[in-house]
Amino acid sequence: MSDTITRIDSGPRMSQAVVHGGVAYLAGQVGAEGGTVTEQTQAVLEKVDALLAKVGSDKTKLLTAQIWVANIATDFADMNAVWDTWVAPGHAPARWTGEAKLATTGYKVEIIVTAAV
Repeated sequence: MSDTITRIDSGPRMSQAVVHGGVAYLAGQVGAEGGTVTEQTQAVLEKVDALLAKVGSDKTKLLTAQIWVANIATDFADMNAVWDTWVAPGHAPARWTGEAKLATTGYKVEIIVTAAV
């Protein structure tokens, strides 16, 4: 296994993705504040697709997905409707979903994934 660590879109606080040992670890992705859960989830998954492409992977290689929604009672179904059309058939990752206070009240969903490269 290589000891090489590759950081993608790195800033002073965090990198958007880190690749090590054949695994890409993506930072939590959020959509535009204030949008609906559907709009935010679509935007998040577009960002995930773009980051996976940057690291040489794609959604068929997802290993895990961690999803946080601001209000599980009202946001879960709408988020899942978008997720279910995005996830590649036969390639669903191990996934968990929880409710959390996100960075600001304008965020309704945040998604964190790992993928094989």
